[in-house]
Amino acid sequence: MGMVLGVLGSGSGSNMQAILDAIDAGTLAARISIVLSDNPEAFILERARQRGIQTAVIDCRGFKTRFPEVAQQETAMQLKAAGADLVCLAGFLRLVKRPLLDAFPERILNIHPSLLPAFPGLESWKQALAAGASEAGCTVHVVDDGMDTGPIIVQESVPVLAGDTAESLHVRIQALEHRLYPEAIRKFS
Repeated sequence: MGMVLGVLGSGSGSNMQAILDAIDAGTLAARISIVLSDNPEAFILERARQRGIQTAVIDCRGFKTRFPEVAQQETAMQLKAAGADLVCLAGFLRLVKRPLLDAFPERILNIHPSLLPAFPGLESWKQALAAGASEAGCTVHVVDDGMDTGPIIVQESVPVLAGDTAESLHVRIQALEHRLYPEAIRKFS
């Protein structure tokens, strides 16, 4: 059956969809057992429900950006209960720390829309444009307790084109993300 994945996301879930598409196509031997979101309105939850995948909302106790320790403990317990071997962050906007890292040591992956270590943090495609970079791209890495600092699994670039806007560059990076994430999970497993 392959790996059992738990997914954490805050938004539309297009990267999770790419993982599901790879599973459906038979190019990734895995299944997603649970999808958790810190945003009850996130479309990623709806995508999961449509597929009959268990979902839950992470209660961050009213914090806008922090991921409180108690919420991380609850998240770790839900992931473990769902049998997850590997945790995939798919557009999850909070920094993962201990105790979640301790529950899944070197078993949490993130996809980041830049060529790390360049442009960590939010909206890195905008950072790349602002810096006049000639290329951008995306990176799948193992999560450690820094911001986008863990060991890199795969990384690929896209050129920054003359006349690129933040939107046009982001669209190209996302297309790359959707191909790269399933590939990275396969490599990692």
